[in-house]
Amino acid sequence: MPISATARPTVPPTVRTTRGRYVGEGADDTLRRSLAALRASGGIDDFLELPADDTKPDLVFESRTRFGDGVGVTVRARLALSPAKGRTQERDWLLVAEAERPWDPSWPSPVTLFWPPEPDAAWNHDPASGLRPGEINPLPEDDKDVRRLLRDCARDPWYVHVVVHEAMTPDERGHVPLAHWLPPGLRHRVVEHRAAPQQARVTNWALRDFGVEVPRGGAAVLPGRPVPQGYEPDAFAVRAVFLDGTEPTDLVDAVLRHDALPRELPERAEEALTALREDWHLLTLAEELERERALVAMYAEALDAMTKSRDLYREAAERAHEALAAYRETQGAALNPGPAAPAADARAVAAADAHAGALEAGRVAPRPALRGGAHRGGPGARAGDGGAGQGVTPRHG
Repeated sequence: MPISATARPTVPPTVRTTRGRYVGEGADDTLRRSLAALRASGGIDDFLELPADDTKPDLVFESRTRFGDGVGVTVRARLALSPAKGRTQERDWLLVAEAERPWDPSWPSPVTLFWPPEPDAAWNHDPASGLRPGEINPLPEDDKDVRRLLRDCARDPWYVHVVVHEAMTPDERGHVPLAHWLPPGLRHRVVEHRAAPQQARVTNWALRDFGVEVPRGGAAVLPGRPVPQGYEPDAFAVRAVFLDGTEPTDLVDAVLRHDALPRELPERAEEALTALREDWHLLTLAEELERERALVAMYAEALDAMTKSRDLYREAAERAHEALAAYRETQGAALNPGPAAPAADARAVAAADAHAGALEAGRVAPRPALRGGAHRGGPGARAGDGGAGQGVTPRHG
């Protein structure tokens, strides 16, 4: 499918995101008690409640732990609790967690890093539908409500919604939630809808715009929005689901394949992931030391760049001053020429220059001194004057 120029980034394989709604009062106190109990029992390594003034209007908690065998893989998680809504005191929460390597579905759900695992927990509600993830949610009896609910759920970017049609009313064995068969990391991300035997038609009519059809006695995994690349309705429809207490292997496989599809980060999840990565506070001593070293290196690099910039500026300024001084000298010479020489002096200088040039070229002889203004070879001249100068033998008598 073509990729939009404004496509959002996809969820990294190391990241898990989810959200929910706490119904009732005391959400923040429940979180504090749960986190303290988890730290005391070793369920988490540590937690931190950020100063309220720094995170307004939300209340933000950080939690870190290690999953896996041996040393384990460090997991950092951040939960933001929004302000209470109206008189009901309901509070929405958003959670994002990131591991040091791709997330393993066998790891615990990230909600277990914050919330207590209580039955009918007040925190376990989908904000959009009000349904409980990880539990069985029967479809409403009214057809209009069914259509509205399924259309909204088919567009949900947060949870994986699964619709199961009961071919006949199941007994107690058929009331085992699908989440019971899923890996721990997926149990709080799947919302299971149960359609009664007589609701097959209204269910498929509500989903026809999405190209999804739930087989009678079967199930289908809804696409979500935007539709993940690689999703095909037929590939995520299961022909038969036996509600007899046995594992629905085909349906579990469809959910796992759907969860593995690349999907875009919801808008608020992208902001939360950025805050987790760039504004993390719960550091170990080694991480604090590494962070300070990185800051020192960054400041040193910035100082070096500033020094080079200063030197370049100084050199450019010196060149500019030199050019300005030369320009001023040129302008001053043009505006204030020296005093003009008298015309006679100028002619004398010119004649002297010309005569000197001629002497050097050997074209004329030096002119003898004249007496009384008489000219050479005239009546008042002596025979020896001019002759000696001209190199001619004088005549006698």
